[in-house]
Amino acid sequence: MVANEFWAEGEPVVDKAAPDGPVETRWERRKFSAKLVNPANRRKLTVIVVGTGLAGGSAAATLAEAGYQVKSYCYQDSPRRAHSIAAQGGINAAKNYRNDGDSVYRLFYDTVKGGDFRARESNVYRLAQVSVNIIDQCVAQGVPFAREYGGLLDNRSFGGTQVSRTFYARGQTGQQLLLGAYQAMERQIGLGNIEMNARHEMLELIIVDGKARGIVVRDMVTGEITTEFADAVVLASGGYGNVFFLSTNAKGCNVTASWRAHRKGALFANPCYTQIHPTCIPESGSHQSKLTLMSESLRNDGRVWVPKRAEDCQKPAGEIAEEDRDYYLERIYPSFGNLVPRDIASRAAKNVCDEGRGVGPGGLGVYLDFADAINRLGRKAVEAKYGNLFEMYERITGEDPYETPMRIYPAVHYTMGGLWVDYDLQSTVPGLFVVGEANFSDHGANRLGASALMQGLADGYFVLPNTISNYLAAGPFEKVSETDAAVVEARKEVEDRIAKFLSIDGDRTVDSFHRELGQIMWEYCGMERTEEGLTKAIGLIRALKEEFWTRVKVPGKGEELNQNLEKAGRVADFLELGELMCIDALHRRESCGGHFRAESQTSDGEALRHDDEFGYAAAWEYFGADGKPTLHKEDLNFEYVHPSTRSYK
Repeated sequence: MVANEFWAEGEPVVDKAAPDGPVETRWERRKFSAKLVNPANRRKLTVIVVGTGLAGGSAAATLAEAGYQVKSYCYQDSPRRAHSIAAQGGINAAKNYRNDGDSVYRLFYDTVKGGDFRARESNVYRLAQVSVNIIDQCVAQGVPFAREYGGLLDNRSFGGTQVSRTFYARGQTGQQLLLGAYQAMERQIGLGNIEMNARHEMLELIIVDGKARGIVVRDMVTGEITTEFADAVVLASGGYGNVFFLSTNAKGCNVTASWRAHRKGALFANPCYTQIHPTCIPESGSHQSKLTLMSESLRNDGRVWVPKRAEDCQKPAGEIAEEDRDYYLERIYPSFGNLVPRDIASRAAKNVCDEGRGVGPGGLGVYLDFADAINRLGRKAVEAKYGNLFEMYERITGEDPYETPMRIYPAVHYTMGGLWVDYDLQSTVPGLFVVGEANFSDHGANRLGASALMQGLADGYFVLPNTISNYLAAGPFEKVSETDAAVVEARKEVEDRIAKFLSIDGDRTVDSFHRELGQIMWEYCGMERTEEGLTKAIGLIRALKEEFWTRVKVPGKGEELNQNLEKAGRVADFLELGELMCIDALHRRESCGGHFRAESQTSDGEALRHDDEFGYAAAWEYFGADGKPTLHKEDLNFEYVHPSTRSYK
């Protein structure tokens, strides 16, 4: 592959922090080799943490508990409003409580395979090791995991595995885990070790003498712009699925914190790796601003099907005889059935709908049917497992899933791409650490279900607190002055950007630009991609970006609560990110994970990887809004789980 009109080739990027030797001992050896900060010196060091979800909340609480001074920032009105609260189904851990063959190695294997061999083995093995500690930590915090009749913690299965390793709290697992992290944070806030700043949005990264030393933030209530300093900065600001406009993410989720860091030199890795979740309530009309997820845990007991004949699609589900139903996941993938990984289930749903066998408005839906489970287990047992999810579905759709099958369709859910980090979770900007979904993560090209909560808490509770000390051992660093040239420049960039938004006074709303961008991204950089479509998308996004800066209308002032101004800044960054996502997808001429290139498929229509050409993480360097991004490759080496054709049949 050679660079072309869209990108340039740069030097390879190397993870210099990664240990070698047996994978089973790499994490212990890295912890031992990392420099330590003695307890008395920790009180002299300050760390900024941006984001209060599972990764940010657990990181802030743990760093403060260790003795560091922590400044925490979130744009929500409370840390417990972070989007992690929306996670429903569960959290993986290799406890093997069911005695069904699970182990740290099997979780490692499933995650590498599920990510379609595009993740680092060292990181994934560490994640599997740490997973067993997370459950103990959360139980000690009082997280009310589901329990069996005898009092033992219960488990259920998720896609891409053949064991039960997912711990859960009904359909509220994210909420309960976040409340655990939030309470740990609140304890440290009460002790004066965490300075909590809600309703503050990070709008720029401050780099002094080549190191991340602070951020520029805007008070979202008063509009006041301030500069905040520390010895290190941790970004835990989540993913960027809202680039598609319609996604399962909360409306406030955005890429701005990560993108500001990217513009200042942090490489952005695998931006096109987007997870499409198969169990989402289908779109009901153009009035919608977000989509609602139905937990993957429902696929434990729900059976996915569509009519065998297109002419039956308009009939009520109850009038379609059993012999006229196609349980297509069970038919195509008998080994895993309805519990195939998310990318497999999503693409299969798209295929049957493309054949004209989809159900519901526009034929964009498949059935998720619980009739067998209700007959087998009884309604009360199903209510105990999924009652709040069924209630949520009925409130949104007006249909009772106990009486008629749910309708689901794939939707954008999670982003595996993010800022590139080394084994220590440090970005290419010294002193800037990135945790949770904001980094390019341990999931490769497809995240297995129930792994997001696992990674967020692993990074925050166990990994970052052990690796950031290696950097902070050289501190405290020289105090940064408000008058430093780099600080003045960063602040001016924010003020000029806000002034620009307010001065355009165009005739199009911010939301209209965001919706149009989302349609382009879903059409050309969604589940199925082609070289022709991606090339077209890049042109469309560039034209839309140019129009945005001449026609967007942002009413109000900067020195007040102004949600249109907030959204304008986020959409401006989404426009630049969307272009990079399409460039990344264009350069990767293979089908991998949830990213199906029509030009790269097997004879029976399955995804076809090209490990010899694309067995690397793609880390992109920013070269200006109108310049070519530069591609830096990190080669992925597989010593333990060797790449093979991924089959769930």
